[in-house]
Amino acid sequence: MKKILALVLVLVMMLSCVACSAPATTPNTESETETENQTPVTESRPNRLIYGSTTEVSGDIGPGAWWTNNATDNMIRGMINDYSPVTTNQGGEYIINPTVCGGIDSVENEDGSKTFTVKINEGLVFSNGEPITAANYVAYALIGYSPAAAEAGAKLSTEQVVGATEYNAGETDCLSGVRLVDEYTYSITIPAEYLPYYYELTYASLSPLYIPMYASAELTVVDTENGAKFEGGELVASEIDAARWMYDTAVSAGPYVIKSLDTGALETTLEINPNYAGNFEGQKPSIQTIVIIKTETTTQFDALATGAVDLLDTLSDGTEVNTAKDMIAAGGYVGLDFERNGYGKIQFQCDFGPTQFQAVRHAIAYLLDRNEFANTFCQGYGSVVHGPYGLAMWMYKDSEELFADKINTYAYNPEKAVEILEADGWVLDAEGNDYVSGTRYKKVTAEEAGDYPLNVTLADGTILMPLHIKWSSSEANPVSELLVTMLSNGQQTADAGMIIEQTVMSFDELLNYMYRDATQGDQYGVPTYGMYNLATNFTPAYDMSYSWTSDPDMVAAGWNTNYFFDDKLDQLSMDMVYGVDSSDSATYLDLWQQYILRWNETLPEIPLYSNVYTTVHADWLENYTQSSLWDFNQAVLYASINGAE
Repeated sequence: MKKILALVLVLVMMLSCVACSAPATTPNTESETETENQTPVTESRPNRLIYGSTTEVSGDIGPGAWWTNNATDNMIRGMINDYSPVTTNQGGEYIINPTVCGGIDSVENEDGSKTFTVKINEGLVFSNGEPITAANYVAYALIGYSPAAAEAGAKLSTEQVVGATEYNAGETDCLSGVRLVDEYTYSITIPAEYLPYYYELTYASLSPLYIPMYASAELTVVDTENGAKFEGGELVASEIDAARWMYDTAVSAGPYVIKSLDTGALETTLEINPNYAGNFEGQKPSIQTIVIIKTETTTQFDALATGAVDLLDTLSDGTEVNTAKDMIAAGGYVGLDFERNGYGKIQFQCDFGPTQFQAVRHAIAYLLDRNEFANTFCQGYGSVVHGPYGLAMWMYKDSEELFADKINTYAYNPEKAVEILEADGWVLDAEGNDYVSGTRYKKVTAEEAGDYPLNVTLADGTILMPLHIKWSSSEANPVSELLVTMLSNGQQTADAGMIIEQTVMSFDELLNYMYRDATQGDQYGVPTYGMYNLATNFTPAYDMSYSWTSDPDMVAAGWNTNYFFDDKLDQLSMDMVYGVDSSDSATYLDLWQQYILRWNETLPEIPLYSNVYTTVHADWLENYTQSSLWDFNQAVLYASINGAE
């Protein structure tokens, strides 16, 4: 389950999209207008908050980001699901959730494995009032690791739970590493090779699933000497897949329930779950209705001014931030500023076409003035970064001096770009003659050529690859627009003999191509785009293990969306968290720094910026605090509406 917290990745967001319990400090957060200075009650208003999101909801709200991780989907997922025995507090520290859990015990076994035993509190219920027991937590593992879930495209790493790989492969119907100890107790065993682990407490955490959502058969969780299993029928891939798209009929266990979700209108309405027992502090929501709507960057402030939306979250574009601050200064709105735990980026897929070559990735970096890009986009509310990290991270703050000496900043240098391209063999034209002008070509092997459709084969069988990169970008995206001006349409790019061809599409479609998700259409399974622009935010567990795996089964399951296979980077991503005790922050930091430097050298992505986010909302929303480690779905539980009916 740790893997789901870590993946991210792959938060992925249109502009902001898919962080640590060690010596981490509370992240920088500033409130420009404190709650006590807000407008006194002058009128009554509905007990409703309208949230404007520039990322469209896709409707994939399956548990734990088993499939995709669109930012808006992920936020909804967080609002309708809770009751994990391990959670994070306002500072991003992993803690035991006392609302859910009576205690977590661990014991080291003779073979070096470790078993965590979790006691669930009695009295918790789902949104439909049915009781939650340990069987519902065990069901999370039995469903998530099942062959049927794998067939449905769910991507969970099986290596960290004893017996999960065999269970996932259909070799046994028992999951030996997960046991139903009694009605309110379960255990989970972690193999020795994944211990110690820097975020070890997360190993103990499963989430409760309402079993009838995932199977038409009347399944019952039972415990055997060989581990937990289902009795009463079989799991079916189509039924598991269908559950991720259930909305108003979904049974969940979070502070809110979905009243409606319309992927056509791009609008979701959530209402308070009256059966919710509270978060780790016993906090329950008081805002009855949350409406999440798709907003366009060009009109979102008009929507805020007219009351069509009440809150705009994590603004990153400097122009947007300045507009928000002008509205705040004029009165009627409140703003919060906080450093980001993530970064905006160009992401490459590195197993086909020109972007498979490190020299090409380096050349693109040298052709883009990233300092100017960050200054233009962030307008003083952020800066360029040189690796996969955000300004809010304690690891980054502790590494600034080291990075100043050792990291490659890829300062704007078109001449350097041409130099490294020529050294890498991009010295021919389309006829195989010496390059003079136009598009550069390189003589490639059949393996390097692959099925790249733009290749040219000469009469003698020589295969030439053009320096022509196909780029997928999301619609109505200011980052994309700036990249068009400063990179793809830049004279320096043409002079270097490079073409960067932009294709604009919805963000959901971009993700399908990036994940190569053929379940959503055969076209998505074909490697097509070597370059994407998006961004990612990290969870409090900065764990990139398996993000660079070369295991073909794991890659096929959705890991390593860069399709970049570098043994050193892969090993560092593993060493950074595995074999490091949770108390040994010095070793973790040292390995993290090595990881960042290797990433910076190989450049599977070009980091563009990490910024200071601004959230702006109507001043009648009270007690709302937010940071990069305390998201909207967590913060809104403490908020209230002044004058709510």
